[in-house]
Amino acid sequence: MTKEENDLLTRTGPDTPMGAAMRRYWIPATLSSELVGPDCPPIRIKLLGESLVAFRDSQGRLGLLDQFCAHRGASLFLGRNEESGLRCVYHGWKYDVEGRCIDMPNEPAATNFKDQIRLKAYPAVELGGVIWTYMGPEDKMPPLPKFEWTQVPEGRRFVSKTWQECNWLQALEGGFDGAHASYLHRVVDPKTSKAGTRRFWIESPTPESDVEITDCGYVCASLHPINDKENMVWTAQFVMPFHQIRSSFVAGVAQESMVEGHVWVPMDDENCMVYNWMYAFGNQSLEDGQLAHIEQVRGRGSEEQSSDFRKIRNIDNDWLIDRQVQKYETYTGIEGINTQDHAITESMGPIVDRTHEHLGSTDRAVIAGRHLLMQAVHKTREGGDPLGLDPTYYGVRAMGRVVPRHVRWIDVMRDSLFPPDASKAGAHRKAERLGPPSR
Repeated sequence: MTKEENDLLTRTGPDTPMGAAMRRYWIPATLSSELVGPDCPPIRIKLLGESLVAFRDSQGRLGLLDQFCAHRGASLFLGRNEESGLRCVYHGWKYDVEGRCIDMPNEPAATNFKDQIRLKAYPAVELGGVIWTYMGPEDKMPPLPKFEWTQVPEGRRFVSKTWQECNWLQALEGGFDGAHASYLHRVVDPKTSKAGTRRFWIESPTPESDVEITDCGYVCASLHPINDKENMVWTAQFVMPFHQIRSSFVAGVAQESMVEGHVWVPMDDENCMVYNWMYAFGNQSLEDGQLAHIEQVRGRGSEEQSSDFRKIRNIDNDWLIDRQVQKYETYTGIEGINTQDHAITESMGPIVDRTHEHLGSTDRAVIAGRHLLMQAVHKTREGGDPLGLDPTYYGVRAMGRVVPRHVRWIDVMRDSLFPPDASKAGAHRKAERLGPPSR
């Protein structure tokens, strides 16, 4: 990858090609729980390099506005959320959820000056415990992001978020690097109480990687030989431009009734907010004790993050790596599986220099993702629609399964990954297979 290509894919500000492409999709802006009710305190949001403020007005309507007052630039985070609008405390200018100035008490009552003032405002909708926004051209707004996890009842879904201190793309690529679990998350002593992978990764540290292109991104598989006749196949779906739907496992144990995933949302070019979600199939609910355990294993427990969603184990304290634990218990000596992921990608620097990479056969998913993102940039530049805007992603799933080695995993798992009853849109799979990476 050249420096120019790296810059193209990693920069997402308002005047960048990747930023323009990303603004064509619905984007998670914040958790619903952060805006607890009508007239609650506003919150600051950093999204694609823009400083915004979010609030619920007196009727419970959602507002997502430019953070800074149009008068003198004071932050509306300090504003009063009252009587159907957000009022700047500097001179009292007040804005509704659409950014219109509806009161201007420091100007004569007869003037129409307030009618000429309008802050930048983005539409916001609430789905699956997340507030989503669309930041692109109004006439190109896509269908709502009705992923299956957003549609299940509250008791069968869980959503959290974590600040990852690096560029969104290296964070996402770490999530789709199927080979790393065999090392990064490995336990050294199988009897340790520390979280990590056990079982077949110990015996088969080098999986085969495979990728199938889909209507909304790709599905990738990591194939781990478990004997002469069978592979353990873990799958993950990439849904453009930053979603992952993946097999669910806790401490190396498959959770057959659950699916998990992440959304890597750029805050700016050097930080992203990762939305972590899981949901249960059928009538199974997610128990509070089970969730607490999973979050602790991941390194996202309530005591693991500060109020701004920053990890307690972060780059400033070397992720609290314990060299004794690293020597005798786990491969990294870092607590929490997701914390291990974050530590690796954050250790690369704010934006990794991909011109020095040497990619191999297990990097197929990373290569495929870059191609799809580059295509989205070019398509948007040309005035077209990037991949993944149609709701063919609504029902896609991911899982792990033991598959005979003499058949292709996709032929065995297709109906489970793209269940026809879960997606009325029909998420048809294209029979495209990527060849080996270029050298």
